[in-house]
Amino acid sequence: MRLGIIGLPNSGKTTIFNALTGGESLTSAATNGQFEINTATVRVPDLRIDHLSDIYQPRKTTYTHITYVDIAGLDEGIGGGALPGQFRNELAQVDGFLHVLRGFDDQRAPHPCGAVDPARDLATIDSEFLLMDLLSVESRLQRIADERRVKGKKAKQSLTDQAPLFKKLKAHLESEQPLRSLRLSRAEDKLIRGFGFLTRKPVLAVINSGDDALDSSALSDLPYPNAGLVNIQGALEAEIAQLDAADAALFMEEYGISELSRSKVIRLSYDLLGIRSFFTVGQDEVRAWSFPEGATAPQAAGVIHSDLQRGFIRAEVFRYADLAELGSEFAIKNAGKQRLEGKEYRVLDGDILNIRHNS
Repeated sequence: MRLGIIGLPNSGKTTIFNALTGGESLTSAATNGQFEINTATVRVPDLRIDHLSDIYQPRKTTYTHITYVDIAGLDEGIGGGALPGQFRNELAQVDGFLHVLRGFDDQRAPHPCGAVDPARDLATIDSEFLLMDLLSVESRLQRIADERRVKGKKAKQSLTDQAPLFKKLKAHLESEQPLRSLRLSRAEDKLIRGFGFLTRKPVLAVINSGDDALDSSALSDLPYPNAGLVNIQGALEAEIAQLDAADAALFMEEYGISELSRSKVIRLSYDLLGIRSFFTVGQDEVRAWSFPEGATAPQAAGVIHSDLQRGFIRAEVFRYADLAELGSEFAIKNAGKQRLEGKEYRVLDGDILNIRHNS
């Protein structure tokens, strides 16, 4: 999973980036003087994996990972063409956005718009992304028109068939509504998936409240579906992220933080994107795997390796919750909690799978 961290200048994007990553695994940086990209891949915390490792004592424990992309330099006016192609592509390739909204006053770093207003800041970037999507849709419609004009009856049917859908997208965007609020059929959604439309992607709005808790009335809800909202004391949590586990626990207790933003944001992001986890277990390795909600057993097997999907026969399945309750696979089998499932089985979050397959 790849999430883009966006927001206006001085919103605290880098602070939130550091709170989420703890400085882990910085993999790349790119800049053109005005715009900058920093990327970090971090381990997804999961108490279930910790418990499974205690049970099986494997030689190796493998967590899933999430990639955060800190995209700096976004401001009013980017939608009109001020954003270079490299950065447009980076925005298009992420699975969703963490939109950092400033919720704190700091005279040392004044808000570029003069006053703190999370709802206004959200609307600003939303409007710019909407304009970028509209330009992309209009470009596609122009290409379709050119194809018809130049080639006539010989025009590519696969291209010209897109016209009604893209006219629908254009009308929706011109009504100043993001594409995530437009209902599309499965076929239509599949058709536009490769275009990376920005307003189609899920959004988790992160209000960076600095050192002080923010008045919840600053932004109580988001004005469109497929979105979520969370408040984070960014500077404090960025500091906690640099501490060892014992010191971090003391800080959390002192400041009344029950859950670190890293876990909270990942959990909310998984829910927004419809991502779930299943596990494989054994003495060699205990491992978590991410998969899209609704995936069949063969599709989940394909997450492990494409050969397992092609040669899929059956999946031995039992639930993590049952193992946590009963304590062992032996007890699971005696209780009749282990099942054999076929190709139509829809894998659930927390399933433990053993794939039977043709080699």
